[in-house]
Order: sequence, then structure tokens, then C-alpha cells
Amino acid sequence: MNRPRKTPRQQRAKNTVDTLLEAAAQVFSREGATATTNRIAERAGLSIGTLYQYFPNKQAMLHTLAERHLIDGAQRLSEVFARLRAERPPFDDSMRAIMEVVADLHRDRPALHALLHRVALSLPVELAAVQAFEDYLVTEVEYQLRRCARGGPDTLLTARTLVHAVDAQVHRVLTRHTVRTEELTALAMAIVPDRSARGADLGEDLP
Repeated sequence: MNRPRKTPRQQRAKNTVDTLLEAAAQVFSREGATATTNRIAERAGLSIGTLYQYFPNKQAMLHTLAERHLIDGAQRLSEVFARLRAERPPFDDSMRAIMEVVADLHRDRPALHALLHRVALSLPVELAAVQAFEDYLVTEVEYQLRRCARGGPDTLLTARTLVHAVDAQVHRVLTRHTVRTEELTALAMAIVPDRSARGADLGEDLP
């Protein structure tokens, strides 16, 4: 069973779980998949028995870390997408705003994020949730492409290419390097073709 044993209700229990997960993040960052629950409990300054009250194994801890990361990412990116739809900045500024959030989400502990990406979420319902989130990102990036008359004749394909290229960069390439906004923005701009032959800003035609 790679799920938490129980959901903490009282604040003291929530604090204990947070302490355990922070220790797990630190140990997984340093030791990768070889990390053990004993090392995590030691890092947290808690007994192994306390750890097992909430998590049956280290996979359950990875699962919870991945789940929290996905929720945090969805919330923060939703906020920036809403702002971009309201403010309608130039395309370069839009891409930088998106990549700034992506970089900030992955700036700390890149090795941990690589591990979460590979092993943490595996159940069908979890994979479906990840796929839905990726589709949402593609939809929002395509909106910006169409709004600014960028992305060539197939904006959906361009958006999907951009989203998955950035995903690979933060989860597979920069696993031991600091993730920087400038580098992700440069990658995104390299993928997006020059303004289309129409040359017009399509923003007035989009809701």
C-alpha cells in the first residue's frame, strides 16, 4: 500500500506530518530512491514508529510529496493564466510570466522533482489527473499562441511541443542544476516560430 495510513485531523498531527514530509524531501534530494524510512525519521527527529503511524513506506511519502507538488503547481499556474487572460501582455512577456512560475516550482531540490516525476504517481486515477493537468497547460499555452498570432499553422501541436519540452527540461535535463526562468523562457521562445504571415494580433478575436 503506497498511500498514507491516515489523514491527520488535529493541528499537532498535521505539524508532525509536515515535519516528516520536509525531512523526506531533504533525504530524497540527497540520496534519491535509496533513501530509507529510518534515515527520514532520523532527519525529522522523530521515531520510526511515529513515521509508520502515518506512512507505511517511503513510496507513500513520495506519493504525498508528488500530490502536494501537483496541487501547488496547478494553483499557481491557474493564477498566472487568469492574470494573462485579463491583462493580455505581449507574447514574450506572457511566456516569461509562465516560465517564472515553473522555475520557481522547481528551483529547489531538482533531484527530488526528477524522482517524483518518475516514480510517485502510478495509479490510473492519478495518471488521469496528471494528463488532465497537462492538457490544461496545453490549452492555456495555445490560447496565448493564438492570441498573439504565434505558433505556426498548428498552434495545438506547437503548444503541446512547448509544454512537454519544458517538462522534460525541468524533470530530466536539469536534475542537478538550478532551474532558471531565463533558460526556460529561451527554450520556449526557440520552439515558437516567428509571427505568422498574417502578422496581426488576434487578441481582439479571442474571449
